[in-house]
Amino acid sequence: MAEKKVSAGARQSAFLRWIYGNLTCFSQEHMQTFGYLAAMLPVVDELYDNDEDKVKALSTYRTFFNTEPQIGTMVVGLTVGLEEARANGEPLDDDTINGIRAGLMGPLAGLGDSIIVGTFIPILLGIALGLSNGGSVLGPLFYVVVWNLAMYFGMKFAFDQGYELGGSAVEALVGPQSAALRDSIVMVGTMVIGAVAATWINITTALSFQFSADSGLVLQDTLDSIYPKALNFFFVWLCWYLMTKRKMSPTVVMGLLVVVALVGVLLGFFDPGLSY
Repeated sequence: MAEKKVSAGARQSAFLRWIYGNLTCFSQEHMQTFGYLAAMLPVVDELYDNDEDKVKALSTYRTFFNTEPQIGTMVVGLTVGLEEARANGEPLDDDTINGIRAGLMGPLAGLGDSIIVGTFIPILLGIALGLSNGGSVLGPLFYVVVWNLAMYFGMKFAFDQGYELGGSAVEALVGPQSAALRDSIVMVGTMVIGAVAATWINITTALSFQFSADSGLVLQDTLDSIYPKALNFFFVWLCWYLMTKRKMSPTVVMGLLVVVALVGVLLGFFDPGLSY
């Protein structure tokens, strides 16, 4: 049997679907999942001959995915290479591919947000604002042209590098060191998500008890002295427990958190700092 190969046309179609549709059907529950799925359609359609195999392959990409879209393009290219290897009989299962996707999306999101959102875009905007002095149209034209060219060719480079890596990384992913490699990637991703939870979430309580004129208890101060950020940890753990152990959807969990926040405000546990 001849080796199956993803054609340049199918790779270009997958790349364009991702670059223009990575936010397709975006929601807090799925985020970039369906944009990713749409990008893999031409690849799977070309690699597999019957509908049953196509459906089975595409089901791999129904799992949650979210990263910085520009740098994260490398993950899409990587899985194109992995899917090509799987179609040629390499022992790559869904868990292996999704483990790589989940492990890379966090670190690449942090890298992309720092380089693209935090550095490159502000530089371009600064130049564009300077060119816009006096109402000149040159500023917005500069930004639109330079951003789109840089985005397209930068993402194309990342996609192609990911594809080449995917084809050459199969031995590492299914060889004797595969478990250690997959575990390491997942561990890095978990560390990044943990750092995000620790730095971006800030939950405090306004609950206090007055025992007498001279003594009282401020619950938040007590928690900080025992376990700083204890409420952050508790609510992150609660969300993880509800979604993984109780199989609740992220939308239901978010709704539950809204109810908890509302009840907490009414009972005086939380103070939103609002004035009427």
